[in-house]
Amino acid sequence: MKALVTGGGGFLGLAIVRGLRQRGAEVRSFSRHAHAALDALDVEQHRGDVADATAVAAAIEGCDVVFHAAARPGIWGAYEEYHQTNVAGTQHVIAACRRHGVRRLVYTSSPSVVFDGRDMEGVDESVPYPASFAAHYPRTKALAEQLVRAANGAQLATVSLRPHLIWGPGDNHLLPRLVARARTGQLARIGSRANLIDTVYVDNAAEAHLLAAERLAPGSPVAGKVYFISQGEPVPLWEMVNRLLDAAGAPRVTRAIPVPLALLLAWGFETAHRLTRNPREPRLTRFVVHELSTAHWFDISAARRDLGYSPGVSIAEGLKRLRMSLEKP
Repeated sequence: MKALVTGGGGFLGLAIVRGLRQRGAEVRSFSRHAHAALDALDVEQHRGDVADATAVAAAIEGCDVVFHAAARPGIWGAYEEYHQTNVAGTQHVIAACRRHGVRRLVYTSSPSVVFDGRDMEGVDESVPYPASFAAHYPRTKALAEQLVRAANGAQLATVSLRPHLIWGPGDNHLLPRLVARARTGQLARIGSRANLIDTVYVDNAAEAHLLAAERLAPGSPVAGKVYFISQGEPVPLWEMVNRLLDAAGAPRVTRAIPVPLALLLAWGFETAHRLTRNPREPRLTRFVVHELSTAHWFDISAARRDLGYSPGVSIAEGLKRLRMSLEKP
């Protein structure tokens, strides 16, 4: 099997690459930059942007399966930038798969595509997309997921996975932000609720992608479907935040601010950034306030049943591995 992983040098992408290599697959990565970790795994690297249809097509040619994990993350910036990467980029991947006869496409989506700002407690994949979105990332990821679902057919089988709050060794997004804010005193609990959330250890998320690819084929039971992916053990959000900070040797979150005050502050930060045309992400946004003050955990029974998914690394074991990775010189 020859597999392409878009975003193969990223946090999740690299974990997928490792899993593929462990299974003996020939792997090609498509990323904007070269990565030494991929060289160490003997991975063929194609450099380019998913917004470039020609570059995407060249990377996909000759592959049997594509894992589309590349995306523009974050919660601030111009809509067009998110659209070019997350929507147009996905269109280019789909088109290239069809052009080169690729039969399987595994897409990395996000539970944020169905988040409407309210509690999501034990919901399954039947929950609808919201009427509106509070940020460009979930909006464009939802559009991309719908494109992938619509592309499923007799020639190209597709499946979409929604891993929630991926963490673990090598995290270059969530944990560094938490640690930086904790160490500068900018991190505060939003509200007083013990709202439960789902997370997923990075190797578990990668394993779910590999299992999905193994079961995916035109007309197969998983083709055209979406699946929530998590640890399957919801925990209070701020307890999990503090456990991650403990693993990183950073100060715990001890202070809290009421949700209404947080929303007011977020509105002020957003307004100031828009008026000054500041491209940097505000210290707080209303989308983040809603994310941090609500429950969001999911029923993963469909993934267990259809994909054979079972989170092999527990939260406790994952935190142990994270701590050890951060203690290494």
